[in-house]
Amino acid sequence: MVVASVALVGVVVALAYAWLCVAFRERLALAHKIPGPYVYPVIGNLYLLWHAVRGFDWVFQEAWRRSEHYPRRVAKIMALHRVAVAVWSPEDVEVILSSAQCNEKAKEYRFFQPWLGDGLLISKGDHWRSHRKLIAPTFHVHVLKQFVHLFHRNSEMLCRRLEAVTARTIDIHDYVAEATVDMLLETAMGVRRDTQKNTFEYAMAVVKMCAVLHRRALSPWLWWDFLFGLSGEGRKQRRLLDTIHDQTREVLRVRRAERASGLRDALYKRALAEDADALRADAAARNPEETGISYGQSAGLRDDLDDEYGLKKRVLFLDQMLDAADDDNALTEKEVEEEVTTIMFEGHDTTAAASSFFLCLMGVHRDVQQRCVAELREIFGDSDRPPSFQDTLEMKYLERCIMETLRLFPPVPLIARHVSKNVRLASGYVVPESTTVVIPPFLLHRDPDMFPNAEQFDPDNFLPERCGDRHYYAFIPFSAGPRSCVGRKYAMLKLKILLSTILRKLEVHADVPEKDFKLVGDIILKRKEGFPCRFVPRKRPSRTGMAG
Repeated sequence: MVVASVALVGVVVALAYAWLCVAFRERLALAHKIPGPYVYPVIGNLYLLWHAVRGFDWVFQEAWRRSEHYPRRVAKIMALHRVAVAVWSPEDVEVILSSAQCNEKAKEYRFFQPWLGDGLLISKGDHWRSHRKLIAPTFHVHVLKQFVHLFHRNSEMLCRRLEAVTARTIDIHDYVAEATVDMLLETAMGVRRDTQKNTFEYAMAVVKMCAVLHRRALSPWLWWDFLFGLSGEGRKQRRLLDTIHDQTREVLRVRRAERASGLRDALYKRALAEDADALRADAAARNPEETGISYGQSAGLRDDLDDEYGLKKRVLFLDQMLDAADDDNALTEKEVEEEVTTIMFEGHDTTAAASSFFLCLMGVHRDVQQRCVAELREIFGDSDRPPSFQDTLEMKYLERCIMETLRLFPPVPLIARHVSKNVRLASGYVVPESTTVVIPPFLLHRDPDMFPNAEQFDPDNFLPERCGDRHYYAFIPFSAGPRSCVGRKYAMLKLKILLSTILRKLEVHADVPEKDFKLVGDIILKRKEGFPCRFVPRKRPSRTGMAG
C-alpha cells in the first residue's frame, strides 16, 4: 500500500513536471542558454538554499565567491518553471533599470506587503506613477536646504550621547539608528522628536523585521502565507509590525492634531523663527548642480529629483500626504499610512547602515579621517558654528569618502525587478518574460573594469577625472532610472551633516579592517558582529601649532 502510494505520488509529480516543461518551454529554453549552477529536475537550484542553515553571513560570502565563476557577469537559477537571473555588468544593469518592461518590482517583494502595503517601494502601474509624482517634489533640494539646522541639532545630540561613552567600544549602529529616526521625524514628517516615544524601540523593530523577511526569503517552506502565519517567524512578524505601525499612527496623530490647532507651519520654519538669517542663507545657497555635487549617483544620471518645481510644491513630505488626503481627496487614509510607513523605513535604516560603515572605515583608515578633518577645518576654521547648506557643497573630500563607503558597502545589496516581456541584454542573452532579475550593487560596485582597485577603500575613485570615463550605471547605491530612490538627495545631505558633525567633535577608532567584516546580505547590508567603534573627544589644534 505504501509503495503504491509513493509510486502514485511519483507519477503525479512527473506528469506535473512534464506539463510545466511543455507549457513554459520557450521560457525554459531561453533560461537554459544563460550560465548558472547545475539545474536538477523538479527542484532546480533550490538545493542551494539549504546552505542557509550555515548562517546568512556564509550565504552572502558563498554567493560572492560563486560570482567569480561567471566572467560575463550574468547567472541564472531555476526551480520548476520559475527563473531568476542575476546581472552585474553596468551595460546589462542599464538595460534592466531603464527598460519599461522592467519597471515593476519583483514578485518576491510581496513579503513586504503586511509591512508597507502598497507604498512607493513595492507599488506598480498607475498607482506607483501617481504617488511618485506626488512624493518626489517633497525631496527636492529646495526643500532639503531648509533641513540643515534640524539635521545638525540632532547630530549634536548624538555627539553628546557618544561623549558620555568616551573610549568605550560600542556598536555605533544602535546610536545612529535612533538618531536617524529622530532626524526623519523632525524633517520629512515635521513633528518634534520629543512628541514621539520609543524611537529606539522602533528602530530596532525595523532591524528585526528586515531579518524576518530575509529568513523567509531563504526558507522555501515559509513562502506560503498560511505556513508562514503558523510559524514562529510569522508570530514574530506580527509583534514587530505592531510596534512599527503604532509609530506610524502616532506620527500621523501628532501632525494632524497640530494642523487642526492651526499649527500648519513645518517644524523647520518654527525652529528657525529666532534665526531667519540662517533660513534665508540656506535658501539662497547655490544649487548643487552648479558645483558638481552628484548626490549619490553618477553625475551623468538624472531622475525626477532633478526636475524643477514651483514654490507651491515645496512642501514637507507628510504635509503633502495630508493635503492630498484632506484637501484634494487624492489619497485615502490607508494610502497615507502606507506611504508614511514606507518613508519611515527607507528614510532611516539605509542612512543608519551607511553612516555605521563610514565610521568604522574612518576608525581604521586614520589618514583618511585626518584628511576629512583638515577639510572641515578649512571650512569652519576653529569655530563651533553650525553648518550651512553652502558649507555642505564645500565638503568635497567628505563626499568622496561617503561615496566610496556606498560603493564598497551599498546599504541595499540587492535590487530585484520583474520582467514583463523578453528582454535582450547588452551581453547578448535574452531574459525570458516573467523572470525575476536580480541586480547586486555589491558586486556591480566591485567590477575591476570600472574600479581598478575594486576591493580597496580609496575615496579618490570619485575624483572627477576618474569618474569621467566610467559607465553611468557602474555606481548605483540608490538604484537608478525611473524607480531610483526618492530619498537619494535627502540621504546624502543627512549623511554629510551627521558625519561632519561627529568628525568635528570626536576621533573615531576601530580595530577591524574592512577585509575582515563579516557581512550579512540582509534587506539592508549589515555586519554580523555589529559595528564596534570607540570615540574620543577631538583636541583642538593649538594656535601656535597652526601658526607654525
